[in-house]
Amino acid sequence: MKFTKTLVAMAIASTLALTGCSSDEEKDASLTDGSLNGGMNDASVSGLGDGSGMNGGGRFGANGKYGARGANGLPPEFSDPNNPLSKRTIYFMLDSSQVQQDFVPVIAAHARYLLANPSQHIVLEGNGDERGSREYNIALGEQRSKTVAGMLKAQGVSESQLGIVSYGEEKPVAMGHDESSWELNRRVELAY
Repeated sequence: MKFTKTLVAMAIASTLALTGCSSDEEKDASLTDGSLNGGMNDASVSGLGDGSGMNGGGRFGANGKYGARGANGLPPEFSDPNNPLSKRTIYFMLDSSQVQQDFVPVIAAHARYLLANPSQHIVLEGNGDERGSREYNIALGEQRSKTVAGMLKAQGVSESQLGIVSYGEEKPVAMGHDESSWELNRRVELAY
């Protein structure tokens, strides 16, 4: 009897282990749910739908208003440094969720693109610098993402096209401990 219970428990455990990460999407999701940062699971995620907007590759046809798609699944305008669509990072001041004025035209360009491509989705990834508590930075990153989302919605972008994620201080782009590094880490990244 004891052997049967042990055998059943082992069968259930191995079944769960084999089905736990049955697809690449589920494995990739573990990278953004906080499971790799010491068990911290308070990263805020909302409005992601099915997550298929993360890479954007198959969400729209090969051609459209914006022309042929590049290797990254986005039209060539996203690679042209003279086009505001090539800018996919919005920066903020310390302890602020107000978009810096230099980035208002960038958000407007992305709004026009999303309006012209209603099947396209974007994830707004909010980030903060290392100062402040983890909880504070998660909340600030979320507020920054919501500010950009509000600006996009005010220009007509559908809420169903937008996802919001906050990484707080967990995904710095600059590893220094000085103002120039902190400026680069206070941002929202636009991920198609």
